[in-house]
Formats: sequence, structure tokens, C-alpha cells
Amino acid sequence: MSVASAVKDQIQQIGGGFMFSREAKAFAAEVGVPGFMPTYTRGRGGVLGDVPADVVTAAFGFFPADSIRAAWDSTAGVPAAKAARGYLQAAQDFGRRKLASFEGADRLAELLDRVVSAADPAGVVLFAGWRALPQAEDAPARILHLIVALRELRGGLHLMAVRASGLAPRDAVLIAGSPLSSGPDQARLYGWPEPFGEITPELKGRWMQAEALTDELIAPVWAVLDEGEAREFVALLTECQTTVFGQR
Repeated sequence: MSVASAVKDQIQQIGGGFMFSREAKAFAAEVGVPGFMPTYTRGRGGVLGDVPADVVTAAFGFFPADSIRAAWDSTAGVPAAKAARGYLQAAQDFGRRKLASFEGADRLAELLDRVVSAADPAGVVLFAGWRALPQAEDAPARILHLIVALRELRGGLHLMAVRASGLAPRDAVLIAGSPLSSGPDQARLYGWPEPFGEITPELKGRWMQAEALTDELIAPVWAVLDEGEAREFVALLTECQTTVFGQR
């Protein structure tokens, strides 16, 4: 199994886990607009700057424009840079709480930093924005920040792969869902209008093609690690996932 395949679930789940945490809810209270979407959109997209909503839609890729516009415009009173810092703080504090006892934190942070620093940002603007945010000095906070950045890297490359495979982003959501929701439930959360239509074997085949292409596109990221370091990275990231989700 390639490194890309071996770590994609860990990156997806750890990098997205903080979005539903008590730390993210505290950030939402600061934003002052109720609901998940406004906080998520302004916080995640804050690295783009104070741009029109269509720019955020383009970067996010898997959301309908109306949902992004409503969420982005409802939080227009919060400067984008401030929102980005607040969402980063939520991720860092989540890492501090969940990984305080993780013995491999320093080494995992070191390996993550090497991978993230060496990655090519071309075409993946959210990754570039999150990578540019200042890192914390402590390893648990740094780990979450870097995993969120890697999540944005894979997500951006996956959007390219979905488009290249001739699959509509909405259908990719319907097929893939999320660790917490079925495809249709995830599509409803994003604001895609029903009826969704049938997911045919052909569409599923296109999604599998997009997944394989995503792994191919992200594979060069791991070239900075030698074979032993790659195995160590997979093991540490898997242990990190267990630590994060094995405690409340």
C-alpha cells in the first residue's frame, strides 16, 4: 500500500475532527452567527482573505454556490484574517487537549513539517493559505495545524481529480459521504438541493478513478521521506488518530 493510501483516512479524520469540537464551538461563539456552515466557511476560508463568495466557492469546490454565499456573507463582519487565526487557534487547542499524552508528538510534528514544507502548492490555494499561518511552538498544536494543511492539500488535489474524471462535485459528495454522514446526509448538510438522482455504476467508477488519481497526484509529497521514515510516519499518524479519537 502506498503512503498516500495508508494515511488518507487519518488525515481526513484528524484534520476534520476539530471542526466539531468544543474549541470550534467556542470560536463559533466569537463569530456570533449560529450554525455550523457560517463558522466553518469563514474559519476555513479565512486564509483566502476578504474576497467575494464565489472565490470561496471555487476553492472549496464541493459546495453549492448558494450555501457558500449565504455562510460567507452572514459572517462578513468578521475580517477574514481574524477568522483564519481563530479557526487555527481552535485546531491548535484541540491538538493540545487531545495529544497532551501522545509520546510520539515531537517526532510526528518533525516529519509532518518536512512533508508540508516540501509540498508543491500549485493549484491548491487553501493548502497554501493554511501552510502560511504561523506554527505554534508546542508539538501537539503544531501537529493539528500541519494535518489540517495536509487535509487541504489532498482535498484540493481531489477536486482536480474529480473534475478530470468527469464527475460532478455533488455526485462525489453523494458517493463518498464523510466519516460521520452518509452521502445524501452530507449533501444535505452542504446545501445541495434534492432530488439528488441515481448514483449509477458508471458514476461510482468515475469516483474510484478520481480516488486513484488523487493518490497519484499526492504521491510526490512523501518523497521527502525515505522508506524507513515513511513507515514511521504511517505508524505515528495511526497512533495519533487512535489517541485523538480514543478520549473525550
